Amino acid sequence: MSMPEKPREPGGAAPRDASAAPPPASGPPHSCAVDGPAAPPRGITPLSPVGRLAATVERLSREVRAAQAEAEGRALIELAKGVLVARLGCGPAQAARQLAELAEQSRVTPLEFAVDVINQAARDRVSEVTDAFLTATAAVRGAEADDAADTGEAGAESAAVRLRAAESGALAASDTQAVADALLKQALRPLGAAAVAIWAAGYDGSLTLAGSAGFSAAEATRWHYVPPDVTTVARCGLAERAGQWFTSLAETGLPSVGRHQYPDGGRVAVPAGTGGRIHGVLEIVWPAPLAPQPPQVVRQVEALAELCAHTLESYVPPHGAGREPRLMPDAVELMDLADGLYDPALVLVPHLDADGHLADFRIQHVNESFLDPAGRPRAVVGGALLLEAYPMAAGDSELFQNVERVYATGEPFRARRINLTALVDQVPLSAVADISVSRHGNAVLLIWRIEDETARLASLLQHAQRLGRIGGFEENLLTGEITWNGQLFDLYGRPRSSAPVPLEELTAHAHPDDAVTIGRFLRTLLHHRRPASAAFRLQRPDGVTRHVRVVAEPVLDTDDRLLLVRGAYQDISAQHWTEVALAATRDQLAHTEQQAIERARLTLQLQHAIMPPAQTPLKMPDLRVAVRYRPAETEQLVGGDWYDAVRLPNGLVLLCVGDVSGHGIEAATSMVVLRNALRGLAVTGAGPGQLLSWLNIVAHHLTGGITATAVCGLYDPARRTLRWARAGHLPPVLVRGAEAGPLPLVKGMLLGAVAEASYEEDEVQLAAEDTLLMYTDGLIERRDRSVEEALAQLLSTVRPAPDSLDQHLDRLLTYSRSDTDDDTCLVGIRVG
Repeated sequence: MSMPEKPREPGGAAPRDASAAPPPASGPPHSCAVDGPAAPPRGITPLSPVGRLAATVERLSREVRAAQAEAEGRALIELAKGVLVARLGCGPAQAARQLAELAEQSRVTPLEFAVDVINQAARDRVSEVTDAFLTATAAVRGAEADDAADTGEAGAESAAVRLRAAESGALAASDTQAVADALLKQALRPLGAAAVAIWAAGYDGSLTLAGSAGFSAAEATRWHYVPPDVTTVARCGLAERAGQWFTSLAETGLPSVGRHQYPDGGRVAVPAGTGGRIHGVLEIVWPAPLAPQPPQVVRQVEALAELCAHTLESYVPPHGAGREPRLMPDAVELMDLADGLYDPALVLVPHLDADGHLADFRIQHVNESFLDPAGRPRAVVGGALLLEAYPMAAGDSELFQNVERVYATGEPFRARRINLTALVDQVPLSAVADISVSRHGNAVLLIWRIEDETARLASLLQHAQRLGRIGGFEENLLTGEITWNGQLFDLYGRPRSSAPVPLEELTAHAHPDDAVTIGRFLRTLLHHRRPASAAFRLQRPDGVTRHVRVVAEPVLDTDDRLLLVRGAYQDISAQHWTEVALAATRDQLAHTEQQAIERARLTLQLQHAIMPPAQTPLKMPDLRVAVRYRPAETEQLVGGDWYDAVRLPNGLVLLCVGDVSGHGIEAATSMVVLRNALRGLAVTGAGPGQLLSWLNIVAHHLTGGITATAVCGLYDPARRTLRWARAGHLPPVLVRGAEAGPLPLVKGMLLGAVAEASYEEDEVQLAAEDTLLMYTDGLIERRDRSVEEALAQLLSTVRPAPDSLDQHLDRLLTYSRSDTDDDTCLVGIRVG
């Protein structure tokens, strides 16, 4: 390769304009510039012996730092010289002169130009980061001023120098601790980071602090080992391939190294891996909350993590690092281990592509117990790539993804009932297997146990027989050999070492009353050669009697001769006793139902005897009286509604309706007591209020504490007046011409609630053709409406009044919208 005639920047870029401003004097941390003299400590004069000693120490420290920076830069310059020697075919001296001339023409330092040459030759992750910076700068160059563009280019070159210096320091470092120091000093401090930790991932999922910088020695010692399954910031980064960027450690609540030193600082945890395998985690600490970073910074951090991965590849935890180091077997030892397994096993080794990335796994070894789901021999599968032999492993089963994850993280994976699918002549052949994947050194052991369908069904049948209390048998009638399963021995109550019972001796083990049933069963089975079944009582040797059902079928040979009998016994004792209990319950329910029907019939007869549904009308001059009673639709709901309309000895007419709470015989008998008591009390000539007061005493003391409602009225035919009172009942309704409305309410609580009560009276003057209605709530009560709404519906129904009082009452019963199935009493009078 010849030297170009016109010097150009590496990568083909033309030299920068000579008029461009030179780079700023303040360079990155690796710059060779020496700091100015420092002021002596307060209280110490520069001319004092102590002051002179402090100044000397400070000067020597600056010189040491400058020498270190110069040595690091010199290594990069020497590497760039080697690249130019290879490209230009010249000697080292000419390469040095070309490097200096090209750097001067480009107006950059020799170190920055050397890094540019290395990036152009390497084309690695660091080069990608530099290209990203330059791409972002190109946008600035077109949109902003030249000084902003030059500043952006300087930033890109500074980032490249930092990364190459960090790489050089890491490669020259003797251990991982030195790598951490180089990363913090050369690459991370310019980004504002305060500390860095390099974690090595163990095979068991543990983390070991391989190197750190920026933490106190005590803190690093305290965090030298993190056991498996302990969630920390580093472990979160290990689980996420893209890494974890936390704004503040305090917000996460996660423990981590330096949490007391930097409690609110930002954290970044990026997995460090190469070739598809993760060797550890790079954790970076900022002293303050971390703002969202641009993509260029993210790529820098990823490049540093990859640099750490190369260092961790050869890292061995020291003795006393919290656990003894584990010696993992290599692939050869793993093959010997796989051959000792009874289950099919594959030894897999990583297969990398041209770029060094994991592409597949090579099946290095197939053990002797290997069983392919497609039936292929071991020689066909051994040596092939995993995705070639089992292309469906990358499908829904996610087998390949799980193997890849185990190889990357070292955490084992186990799963049950995974579909293994192989393609044979483009025909998928599947099997169900239990999978175990584990990493051993640089190899992966894949074990599967293909599910035996026959064994699974046999186990399922055994459990079904146990749950169903079923025992199977087979009896060879030619050889006399009898086979019982274990469940049948338990059913018979016999030890499993005893001889099975032949079918011909079945009668001897059954209840004597079942001999005819068993004989019919054997005759159908053995003589007629047809399947048969029978239920009998089995008497066991321990004295326990079990109810058993036997089902059997004959098996004939080719000559149509009876060869053997096979069948099953089932313990149906629980079913039998359940049926017996159900039969007894049915009999009891039938008896109870019959009693209830008889009780309802007697109650209904009693009610009808006292209050027939259609009573003979009360005949009086200038007064028509009619009553109606509608029983409940359900006989069990026979209630305590009652009515009465009778002419008293003093010429007045007693009109009343009432409703006793409850249903049944108790309500009916209480109704009889109240109705007859009111009739007897009415002959005293007392008013309706006094009558209800006495009736309240009767309800409270003489009827077992029942409660009831009632309305009582005394009609005077001579004066056409009605004196009335109510005890918690709905008021009467007066129909006069085209108008209808309830009488004004008077106070009066229901009967039987308290020992003594007083009831108000009211008097209403009636006129010719007036109709007065008394009724119980069964006429208007509805479940979906209030009493006021139901009463309004009644008032719209009662007007206008028909010519006949009987027609009037019949129409009210017909158009009643009550839906409670309660009985109803209705009393009506019409003045002539």
